[in-house]
Parts: sequence; C-alpha cells; structure tokens
Amino acid sequence: MGPLAGIKVVELAGIGPGPMCAMLLADLGATVLRIDRKHPSGLGYKRPLKYDLTLRGRKSIALDLKDPDAVALVLRLISDADALIEGFRPGVTERLGLGPDACFERNPKLVYGRMTGWGQTGPLAMAAGHDINYIAITGILNGIGRQGQAPAVPINIIGDMAGGSMYLALGMLAAVIEARNSGKGQVVDAAIVDGAASLATSLFGMRGAGMLSTERGTNVLDSGAYFYDVYECADGGYISVGAVEEKFYIELLQRMGLNPSEIGPHMNRDNWSKGRALLSERFKTKTRDQWCELLEGFDACVAPVLSWDEAFKHPHLKARNTLVEIDGVVQPAPAPRFSRTIPGLPSPPAAVTPENTDAALAGWLDAGEIDSLRSIGTIS
Repeated sequence: MGPLAGIKVVELAGIGPGPMCAMLLADLGATVLRIDRKHPSGLGYKRPLKYDLTLRGRKSIALDLKDPDAVALVLRLISDADALIEGFRPGVTERLGLGPDACFERNPKLVYGRMTGWGQTGPLAMAAGHDINYIAITGILNGIGRQGQAPAVPINIIGDMAGGSMYLALGMLAAVIEARNSGKGQVVDAAIVDGAASLATSLFGMRGAGMLSTERGTNVLDSGAYFYDVYECADGGYISVGAVEEKFYIELLQRMGLNPSEIGPHMNRDNWSKGRALLSERFKTKTRDQWCELLEGFDACVAPVLSWDEAFKHPHLKARNTLVEIDGVVQPAPAPRFSRTIPGLPSPPAAVTPENTDAALAGWLDAGEIDSLRSIGTIS
C-alpha cells in the first residue's frame, strides 16, 4: 500500500534524521529493512520501544557489523535493494566494508543515501554536532527570537527533520527515479547544513533585496510585527495571529472590536508599538477558547497555541485524522495524502526477536539462507 510500494530500502541503524527518513519512506509504502546493532548503546534517548515512533512501519534484524559474515549478509541484501540509508561519520561504512564502492559492485543501480550534519566534505566533516550547531552556521538560528534577546533555541525540527530527513528522502527518491532510466546508482550526500540553508532560500533573497534585517525580532515574520505574533489571553493560554495581508488584518481587528484607524496602516513600522499594545490589552479580556469562538475559522488568520495533548483533540486535525492512535500511542499519520495509492496506518515499532527476524528477512532471502545464517550465529 502507498505510492512507494515495491521500493526496497536497507537502513543501517542510526539516530535522528536517518531513522526519520526511513520512516517517511516506509510510511508511503516502501519496504524498509533496518539493520540494528546487536549492542545498541548510545543510540539516542532510551524509552519503551512502542514510543520510539520513528522506528515504526518496518522490521529489523540485529547484526554485528564487525563480523565479516554480517557484512556479507548486508551486501547480499543490498544486491536486492533500491536504496540504502546510513548516518555514520564520513569513512565509517568504508572501514566496515560497506562503503559506496563495495555496494555498487554488488548492485550498480543502488542509491546510497548518506545522512550527516556537516556533509561528506569540508573542514567540519569529521566533527560532532547537533541540530542547533547546523542551523547556527547557516544564519537561521540568528534569525529566531525576539528583539533584544538571545537567539531562541528551537526544537530540532528545522535542522534534523526538515533540513535532514526530508532532503535525504527527496534526494533518494530523485536518484531512484533517475536510476530506473540510466541503470546507474549514485551517492546522495544529504548534509543538514545544506538542507537547512535551502529551506531559507526565500529569506536569503529578502536579505539580498534589503527587505530583511539581521536584527532578530524586527521583521514581519519573526515577531517584529504585531500582526504576526502570539498573544496571552485571560486564562494564560496563547493565541497565534498571522494577519499579514490587509484584508485579513482588517477582518481580525473588526472581529476583535477594534477600529483599524486607531492604529493606522499596519505595514508602517511606526505603528507597530501602538498596534501591539492594543492587541495585547484586548486579547487579555477573554480566554483563549473564547477568542477561538470569535476568530477561528474566519479570514482573520488566528489559531490557538495548543499543547501536544490538546492538538489530538482539535476538530480540524480530528476531521483529517492528522494525528492517529496506534498501539495506544498518539502520533502523526503518514503525510502527504494521495488520492489513489493511499498508505495504510504504520505498524508499531517491532522488537528484534527470532520470529520477527525471520519475518523481516522473508521478503529478501529464502528459508534455507535464513536457517544457514542462524546456524553460524550471524542472526539470532
């Protein structure tokens, strides 16, 4: 089920954006076989498996990649795969005997996806790093936050997941399509710094045109403008306002009982302090939910700021099944939506057991090969 049905991917276990990319592909129907480590110490936050949601939708086997027989098995799997995902530092898979050259020798059409923060080349390529570091050097982090305050530390979505996972998935799918025409695979070097910078393309254009200040919290979309910000309500809840266009801005003020002429043209920065003061005062006269009754669903560009738990109950997300419950765990449904090749709900993360190992390998190896691997101790 799903538009990627028939695509086969081998995933070498990692953390963060690599597993997220594998999840995205599996969500859309690809068959992804995850190669876990037999001794997975240091692989991210520890939690019960059912809550490790980026491992959903695929089966796993556990191997010791320092064992030549395990490496031989991975190469055997790669010979029948469309793509591979790895997230080690540059050079690690080469030392394991699973680098691009070794894999292309087994499968010339293979798409070899490499997920790193800094990329395969450059002065920082071998250095450790995390999301906050990657978005810092691209200029993005400097633009997040309020005027006069330090840069605000965002959740690791901009770098790891958007700049990393999404760009690796996009690059791999593009390379798979090309390989079907050319018969030749290639390496996809997905660096979070590259993907994050790409996400900021329009902002670089605005900066070049002199329309974007490097002083954070002073621009239209970074909390500088009073008509694009969050406001506290009477109950301590918050509401988001994004009324940038004039017709939406006018509707917002009219529904709030404010006269636009009290403030003046909203794009005139001289009026921003006055506008912020008026909106701040007015929003504190009602609770968040009372304001939603007046404003949400109209062209005022308003939505409540919800918690993770509240989001699951929002009527719009309920109607679209944006968030679903699988094995008792609330989580996002596969995205985007398709009119014909509709993906099913993902299966929960699966433990590595002998039974699950057999099931994981069933679509790749015959029963005799599986029995042989178990007899020599390569798999459990």
